[in-house]
Amino acid sequence: MTIASREPQNTGVNSSEANTCRVKPDRIRAAILTVSDKGSRGERGDQSGPALAEALTGRGVEVVATALVADEQPLIAGALCKWADAHAADLILTTGGTGLSPRDVTPEATMQVLDRVVPGFSEAMRASSLARTPFAMLSRAVCGVRRRTLILNLPGSPAGAIENLEAVWPAVPHAIRKLQGDMEDCVPPQK
Repeated sequence: MTIASREPQNTGVNSSEANTCRVKPDRIRAAILTVSDKGSRGERGDQSGPALAEALTGRGVEVVATALVADEQPLIAGALCKWADAHAADLILTTGGTGLSPRDVTPEATMQVLDRVVPGFSEAMRASSLARTPFAMLSRAVCGVRRRTLILNLPGSPAGAIENLEAVWPAVPHAIRKLQGDMEDCVPPQK
């Protein structure tokens, strides 16, 4: 696995998140796991991982680790456990392996290691993607929590990965803050 260090950047809530809770994690650390048989064999370059890293750093997220593994359940689960159990990252994004091909096992590997499923993220991604393509119905992406780390399965294409991340991003900082122990109410009480 490759470890990439970057300087922390501002992680404040931007104007596109104005309708969400104004939670400002001190720092979000992310890891990106690209799942690709061809990529792991050197037959194809990883485009989704770097695209996600760029999108995250543009949002002030520190990308602390990246890795590329074959579509093998033990390899995927192992990487997720390694990062989550060591609390190396607050957020883990997987890209690839969420479709219907026989070798697409990212959702199974993710389910194997999750403590809690957070279906709203997957539902929001599919709903957003469905506005662009009917093939969104084929996504088996799952999202959830292992220990204090949020794990999101994203599609393998760079465009699909970025679109899905954008669909759920307004809730990601809040989810991470809650996982870090924030007990504040998000919405002020009604008078």
